[in-house]
Amino acid sequence: MLPEISRAGAWLLTSGIQNPDGGVARYYRTDLGRHAPVSTEITGYAASTLAYLHRLTGDDRYLDRARAAAAFLAAAWNPALRAMPFERSEPAFAYFFDCGIIVRGLLAVWRATGDPALLQTAAAIGRHMAEDYASHDGLHPILALPAKRPVDRDPLRWSTSPGCYQLKSAVAWLDLACATSDPAIARLYQRVLDASLASATSFLPGHTDRRRVMDRLHAFAYFLEGLLPCAAGAQADPRCRAALADGIGQLAALLHDIAPVFARSDVYAQLLRLRLFADRLGAVTLDRRAAECEAARLAEFQAEDGGFHFGRESGAWLPYRNPVSTVFALQAIAMWHGTPAILTDLI
Repeated sequence: MLPEISRAGAWLLTSGIQNPDGGVARYYRTDLGRHAPVSTEITGYAASTLAYLHRLTGDDRYLDRARAAAAFLAAAWNPALRAMPFERSEPAFAYFFDCGIIVRGLLAVWRATGDPALLQTAAAIGRHMAEDYASHDGLHPILALPAKRPVDRDPLRWSTSPGCYQLKSAVAWLDLACATSDPAIARLYQRVLDASLASATSFLPGHTDRRRVMDRLHAFAYFLEGLLPCAAGAQADPRCRAALADGIGQLAALLHDIAPVFARSDVYAQLLRLRLFADRLGAVTLDRRAAECEAARLAEFQAEDGGFHFGRESGAWLPYRNPVSTVFALQAIAMWHGTPAILTDLI
């Protein structure tokens, strides 16, 4: 395995970002020397990544920690409320986007272990996504628990508003349809796809503050990732293929324009992964020169301990070592160096 991937994997295993019970902290504050609280969403990303690393390496340590992450998520599911809380210790809110990431993490570990309980929990969360978040304008992004009341929206904060970025989590319904042999579930994804294609054209730049635009690039990349299943193959939707090609160009242009002021490692990683997945799927031909530049910039964000810095502002590292940045980056770098990946591997 590439040394960059080995170091990133070791950081996930040994840095303390994952608790013994399997839960994963949102980030590590390098200036304060402490971890943020555990998040179910971040634990979902970690479950997918650890299963992916086990498939690449055969190292059972990754599978052991993937099982722990999945067990944490299964225990976090609240059957009485039929909801997946944002934080297990304080079930005050539930997020549509988080639920999709969690479902995909559970399914990744289920595919590695065959544990039927993980599939059952993933299916229950998938029903929660379909039944509780529907709104007249698409999907409510956040619900307040226990009443499952939609939270007030802020149009300048993408994470509190419905939008095209929700398509990535809707991919969980495609994965569930495949896992359960129930094609009806896939139609839920199709409805989100149609709404996302309609709203994506107005998502960027979305803010006058260039730093906030960089944050929105991260979310816009989620939309593009959500397009991948319908942008390739004999049944490819020409709308998706065109939106993917245009979106990659738009994402790259804004990233490179804003990066001298503020750059996020996860946006570099997402862009590089999108280029590589789209090329391998035959949807968008790889711009190799641009990808080489992005791979080089991404590598700069890896810290000595193997984790990845979240961001760089005016040339200085921000004091966050971020698990999501790390897992996106390790997969992007692995793919750049030729490691095979299929769509269910997309973290």
